[in-house]
Amino acid sequence: MNPLNRSLLLFLFLLPSLLMAQGKKPNFIIIFTDDQGYQDLGCYGSPDIKTPRIDGMAKDGLRFTSFYAQTVCGPSRAALMTGCYPLRVARQADPNSIHPELHTDEITIAEVLKAEGYATGAFGKWDLAGHHPGSYKQELLPKHQGFDRYFGTPSSNDKEVSLIRGTETIEKKANMGTLTRRYTDEALSFIQENKDRPFFVYLPHTMPHTKLAASKDFKGKSKGGLYGDVIEELDFNVGRVIDKVEELGLAERTYIIFTSDNGPWWIRKEHGGHAEPLRGAKTSCWEGGLRVPCIMWAPGRIPAGSETDAVAATIDLMPTLASLAGTTAPSDRVIDGIDISDLMHGKTNTVERAYFYYQHDCLRAVRSGKWKLMLPHTEAVEGSIATKWRNHVKRSDAIRIQEPQLYDLENDIGESRDVSAKYPEVVEELTKLAQTARRDIGDHDVWGENARSFGAEMRTLSKEAGTSGEAQRHK
Repeated sequence: MNPLNRSLLLFLFLLPSLLMAQGKKPNFIIIFTDDQGYQDLGCYGSPDIKTPRIDGMAKDGLRFTSFYAQTVCGPSRAALMTGCYPLRVARQADPNSIHPELHTDEITIAEVLKAEGYATGAFGKWDLAGHHPGSYKQELLPKHQGFDRYFGTPSSNDKEVSLIRGTETIEKKANMGTLTRRYTDEALSFIQENKDRPFFVYLPHTMPHTKLAASKDFKGKSKGGLYGDVIEELDFNVGRVIDKVEELGLAERTYIIFTSDNGPWWIRKEHGGHAEPLRGAKTSCWEGGLRVPCIMWAPGRIPAGSETDAVAATIDLMPTLASLAGTTAPSDRVIDGIDISDLMHGKTNTVERAYFYYQHDCLRAVRSGKWKLMLPHTEAVEGSIATKWRNHVKRSDAIRIQEPQLYDLENDIGESRDVSAKYPEVVEELTKLAQTARRDIGDHDVWGENARSFGAEMRTLSKEAGTSGEAQRHK
C-alpha cells in the first residue's frame, strides 16, 4: 500500500479517539420516521419513490440490511429511548396499554447525554406520555425526560394533531402538511444555536403515519402517489439537516442516523408503504413488522459505501451513543442494547447476539445469526394486549403457529420455507434462547425477573397464566 494512503487510513481510524482526546464530543442526530417500510427508499429498492438525499447518506455512510425496531409506534419509541425491550421498562400509568407511558425513573438516552454536557432537543412525535392527543400527561413529556427543548405532538396523527412547545399546547388541529418542514425548521434552529457545544437532536417525524399529508411543494409530484410525496418531502428535509451540519463545519464530528419505528401499515393500502421482499407488516413479528431501513452517516468515521447484514437495533442506540460520547449506559439496571460503534466504524462486520421479537407483551420469535425461530402461539392469548394485530396484516400472515417454524433469513428473506424438520438442533438452541428471554424480560403470562416497575402499577398477566407469572413479579 502507498505510504500516503496508509497514513490516511490510520488517521481516519484514529479520528474518533483524537476528537475525544481534544474534548470535542461528537454530535448526534437521530431522524426517526413513522410507519416507513423496509422498501420505501431508493437505496432499499423502491421502484417509484425518489430519495436522493437519503441515498446519498448511504453512498457516503453505512446501510444496514438487518436493523430492527418494534412492531408499533409507542413500544418502538420506548425501546429507542431506554435501550431496552419495551416489556422490560416500567410504565408510569396504564401498564396494559399497547403504547407505554414511560416511567420517570426510566433513564432516557437524552438524560445520559445531558449528563455529559450535551444540549438535547426533541422535535416531532413523542408517544410516551399517552397515545391520545387530547389526554397526554404533561409530566411525561420530553422536557421531563432529559430534553432541554421540545416542539411537536404528544402522539399519532390518526385524526388530528396538537402541537406543544415545552409542555404547553400552542396549536390545535395543525395543518399536517406542514409538520415535516416545521419539525425540521425547529431542529435546524436548535443546531444553529448549539453549534459550539455537543448536541443531541431527536427528530421523530409524524409522517408517513396516516393521515398522510404533504406540502404544496411535494403533493402530486411522486410516482409513488401521496405516500411517495410524503417520503420525498421527508428526504428533502433530511437533506436540509445534512446541509446545515456541513454549512456549520460540523460534519467531521456529527453522526446522523436515519431509521423507522416499525414496518408499513398494510391496512392503509396505497397509504401504507411497502416492506418487500420481507413478509408481514406493522403489528406482526414477521420480518416486515420489525425490520426497517437504517442508514448511518459520519464522514471520516463511518466508511463510505459500506453495508452490513449484522443484526442491530434501535435498542443499541443508547449504549452506542453513550460510548461515542465517552460515557456508558446506566449500570444500575439491565440494558438490552449493545455498543455497535465498532460495527459502525468498519472495525467488524459481525455481531454476536440474539434478538427477540415481541408483539406487545407476547414473545413471538428469536433470531440468532441467519436463523429465526417463530414460536408456537394461537390467537388471541386471553388477557394479552396483543389481541388485535391480526386485523392489520394480510390474512395469509395472520396465522396460528402450532409448532415452531424455523427460517433461514440468509437464503429465505421472505420467510416462505419452514426448515425446522431439517435443523432440529437449531430449533432446540433457539428455543432455549427464547426460554431465557421469557424468564428475564417476560411474556404474556410471566413477569420477567429483570422487568421494572419502580413501584408503579404492573401490567395484568394473562388469565391463562394461572399463578405461574404472579410468583415472578419483581420491582
